Amino acid sequence: MIRRYTTELHALFMIADIGIAAALAFALSVVDAPRGDLALSQPLLGLLLFVSTWVAILWAQGAYRLRDRWSFQSDARVVIRALVWQALATFAFLYLFWLQNVSRLYLLVLFGLLLGATLAARVAIRWFFGSARRRGKNLRSVVVLGTGPLATTFASRLEARPELGLKIIGFVGEPNDTLPARWAYLGSVDKLPEIIHEEVVDEVAICLVTEDWALVESIAGLCETEGKIVRMPVPMPHLSIGTGHVEDLDGTPVLSIVTGPNATIALATKRIIDVTFAAMGMLVLAPLLGGLAAAIYLADRGPIFYRQKRVGLHGRRFEVVKFRSMVTTADKMLEDLLVHNEVNGHAFKLTSDPRVTRVGRFLRRSSLDELPQLWNVFLGEMSLVGPRPPLPQEVAGYDLWHRRRLSMKPGITGLWQIEGRREPEFDRWVQKDLEYIDRWSTWLDIRIMLRTIPAMLRAEGR
Repeated sequence: MIRRYTTELHALFMIADIGIAAALAFALSVVDAPRGDLALSQPLLGLLLFVSTWVAILWAQGAYRLRDRWSFQSDARVVIRALVWQALATFAFLYLFWLQNVSRLYLLVLFGLLLGATLAARVAIRWFFGSARRRGKNLRSVVVLGTGPLATTFASRLEARPELGLKIIGFVGEPNDTLPARWAYLGSVDKLPEIIHEEVVDEVAICLVTEDWALVESIAGLCETEGKIVRMPVPMPHLSIGTGHVEDLDGTPVLSIVTGPNATIALATKRIIDVTFAAMGMLVLAPLLGGLAAAIYLADRGPIFYRQKRVGLHGRRFEVVKFRSMVTTADKMLEDLLVHNEVNGHAFKLTSDPRVTRVGRFLRRSSLDELPQLWNVFLGEMSLVGPRPPLPQEVAGYDLWHRRRLSMKPGITGLWQIEGRREPEFDRWVQKDLEYIDRWSTWLDIRIMLRTIPAMLRAEGR
């Protein structure tokens, strides 16, 4: 199966399994404790051992393995097998360590509830995951290159798997009157660059029946340059681009070329970190946020927040939220200030910007004006760490190689902020963003966040 979009589902399974096992074991031990049957000298250690063994056995039995097809019966078989091994391991442990006073009734009730709760959680998570994606949540957009039977068959198979979250937005190729009405015809092959610039496109599926391999390679090269994922559900010659690996879609081998970050578990971890730290940050920093909001309002009785359209992952538009650091007429004054731009390229910076208020100058130097973007992170529009979120008019002027910086969610901070913030060349900003994308890892995110704190304290912003 196409792994990238099912890892999140299996990560949720593991989190649910850990929570259910820990909660049941603890709750039942509290209920059974008055009888004096639980003679564990280290109950927390016993709980940790039980939960870790349960998850390890589920893993070994394939409970987190990506399957081509799913059914409740297949999940039930895996969980029952794991439960049998868990029971054997538990009773063997009690026998080897002579823990005779642990209630066998307690264990039987625990195993029975564990089986029911684990299966129920799996059904609920699958339903929620599929339902959310059927409602258009967390979808990835796919353009299919080709209009023949190969293209329509591949598109139908993707649509039959809503859990993948891949949405067909249209077909590119020769006109074909037999295309189902639910699918849009977007234009000929030579229109592809224009289409992927004007539409939100995450993936391009090359389903052409052609002997012109040079055309296929040029298209795949374009997608690689812009950070788009390429899917090829047909045998292809050796292509001199990217790193390809073969996946499976209902028995059809699919060559996937991913030029951006492809560590799916790490990407899921990045999202968990984003949500956790954004929620904690908004809660812990609430007094500071309130104080800054009051200072902005009292300075000129104007709006506290400034909202602006920005471009996110693969061209998605969103409204970034910041503390207002400029006068309320700042946008109208911009055109007259463009001649003083200190950045050579598709961005605007001015050290002594006359639009910045007195409070705003402090906010910008300390980067505190960025804190409301924690809300954008919580919503999934941004990440804590990532490329700088550009304006639509900046993106409109991008060179082709600049567009790969849109292949990852924009961030509140990033390499551009801690290493190239005062860099006057826009191309160097982009190089920092691409360096981050190519080197990305969870550990790199942590290092950047740790380095951002002293940069804020030194008030290096502008």
